[in-house]
Amino acid sequence: MRAVPETDDLLAALDPEQRAVATTFGVPVCVIAGAGTGKTRAITHRIAHGCAIGAYDPLAVLAVTFTTRAAGELRGRLRGLGQPRVQARTFHSAALRQAQYFWPAAMGGELPRVSDQRAGLMAEAAGRQLNQRVESGTLRDLLTEISWAKVSNVPPADYAELAIAGGREVAAIDPTGVGRIYDRYERLKVDRGVIDFDDVLLCAVALLSDHDDVRAQVRRTYRHLVVDEYQDVSPLQQKLLELWLGDQPDLCVVGDPAQTIHSFAGARSTYLTRFAVRHPNAEVIRLVRDYRSTTQVVDVANQVLRARGPAEGVKLVAQGGEGPAPIFTQADSESDEAARVAAWLAQLIRDGVPPADLAVLYRIHAQSPAYEAALSSAKVPFTLRSSEGFFQRQEVRTALHALRGQAGAAPDDDLVNVVRGVLAGAGWTVEPPSGQGQARERWESLAALFTLAVDHVGRHPDADLPHLLAELDERARAEHAPSGAGVTLSTLHAAKGLEWTGVALVGLQEGTLPFALAQSPDQLAEEQRLLYVGVTRARKHLWLSWAPSRTGGGQRRKPSRFLDGIRPETEPAHRAVRSGKRAKSRHAVTCRVCGKPLAPGAELKLGRHADCPSSYDEHTWELLREWRRQEAAEANLPAFCVFTDATLMAIAEARPSDDRELLAIAGVGRSKADKYSEAVFAILGSVVPAGQKLGQHVAKSGGDV
Repeated sequence: MRAVPETDDLLAALDPEQRAVATTFGVPVCVIAGAGTGKTRAITHRIAHGCAIGAYDPLAVLAVTFTTRAAGELRGRLRGLGQPRVQARTFHSAALRQAQYFWPAAMGGELPRVSDQRAGLMAEAAGRQLNQRVESGTLRDLLTEISWAKVSNVPPADYAELAIAGGREVAAIDPTGVGRIYDRYERLKVDRGVIDFDDVLLCAVALLSDHDDVRAQVRRTYRHLVVDEYQDVSPLQQKLLELWLGDQPDLCVVGDPAQTIHSFAGARSTYLTRFAVRHPNAEVIRLVRDYRSTTQVVDVANQVLRARGPAEGVKLVAQGGEGPAPIFTQADSESDEAARVAAWLAQLIRDGVPPADLAVLYRIHAQSPAYEAALSSAKVPFTLRSSEGFFQRQEVRTALHALRGQAGAAPDDDLVNVVRGVLAGAGWTVEPPSGQGQARERWESLAALFTLAVDHVGRHPDADLPHLLAELDERARAEHAPSGAGVTLSTLHAAKGLEWTGVALVGLQEGTLPFALAQSPDQLAEEQRLLYVGVTRARKHLWLSWAPSRTGGGQRRKPSRFLDGIRPETEPAHRAVRSGKRAKSRHAVTCRVCGKPLAPGAELKLGRHADCPSSYDEHTWELLREWRRQEAAEANLPAFCVFTDATLMAIAEARPSDDRELLAIAGVGRSKADKYSEAVFAILGSVVPAGQKLGQHVAKSGGDV
């Protein structure tokens, strides 16, 4: 049996911030943990230390996370710390265990079987509604969309209205049609006596909500809750967590708002960022020391996160030592970019980096074929993560079959025109579809196939269609390396939670990252976080590249706006200053922290640079933001029309106590002071009692909410 480490030994392994996580008990704890800062170490040592000093009963601890891999890692580390009896599970695993145990007594029968035929049921429901067979890509989109609806507490009857308001689309099916398919799918499950993966959470929530005895027994069993990756919780998971918790203060949540990249699936980082509003007596602890990456990589990560002004998340402090400078490069075309990346990776392998410790990360799956081809040509082994190979995709196989049917039919025709005509017959158009999901992915795959043909003609001007098909067949045969033996090709979404010694981030141009369909401020912010996640996957070697066009000609694409001020010969968007008369006053005001000149805009309002240390109180900031949200919602205005983030933060830092001090803050003005000063002073001069809503409190304090 493994010996339990001494208390001092448990704490000696931690840095000061991690130690604060491990030793703070009796109040809710919110840990904002930047990438590579040792959050898993912090929470496992917290559990082990709590058990060692008697603050935790090992059998009464429930640690929940989102993937079986992460849950397994938690269990493994806890065993190593002498705490094998602590429960570490995914949300779904914990919910299923409770539902299976309590359902017979509470409901008078066994819990319905969890079906492993979700796709078949969805195909049947969609086929009945649409009177036709549904393609696999559309089916995948429907499963994803209906999963979003369920974890967001959206019933079939309300789906269409909320989907239209939120701009959600599924292939070529209108929202009303999706809502009807959703309703058919739910009725089919009832008829078959089964539930699906998301129903597991719904069943657990129903049991705990409707049965006081069940709820009380679960709360007696699990008195200490720890939640990992809290930025990814959905409304349904949050509801389940609240039912587990009750009025108990023993809750520790850990997450990074800068790594919220699953909003499309229902994740809401506001549960993390507003934790102090819901729990006014909470301790908020920030882990900022990045032990994963070099100083050079961390510098890029910090700049990416703040490329367009202040951002949620921590500013990382590198602990990984010095390393090579990141490489920023512009290629002539996507194939040229892929060839350069392949050469860079081949050199790293020759220098001793194992292929399995290298990765190429891109925004969407359809970007992979160029890298599959380039790595094959360079004889660099690779493996694709969480996706089928390019040449295995149904639309690509169908298009290749059509091309083979044309081989020899028109030998004198221009090869590019032949390919264009065949792909047009398969449904490809020059302009991409307006929707997303399967329709967009299908278009991207056919566009990538067209690009391969154009590149082939560029290298072999006299090539005919059989020559092109032979080249494509050769690439298809070389598509995969044995699992774990090669360079990883992955989307940015699938790479979250992983790390490599060397990472190439590719396709960093407008229209790809940010993706063309990302238009709203929230969508653009999520695209920016995707790039941040990509950068923070690298331990030592980092490559960032873009191409002005797919083929070296045609439409010119700008480098991603998220690289402004980071890539050579550019300056940050939030520090760019117009030339002319205004430029004369750019140095008129200096930062109150470092004394250096401030740029116009947000920095002038803050009175400091965005990346200089702030003096605001986190609790005050959260209260002000929540008040602004409520005020804007009631007036049906965007939040920035009340106060911008910069002005609101300046208020939190300055804590004005009268109109004169409030008016001295840039961005307030007399009309806003007259309108909002009473509510602002009420927040700044008081503390919200536990359990009382902000709006109620400010109203009682004389504020106008």
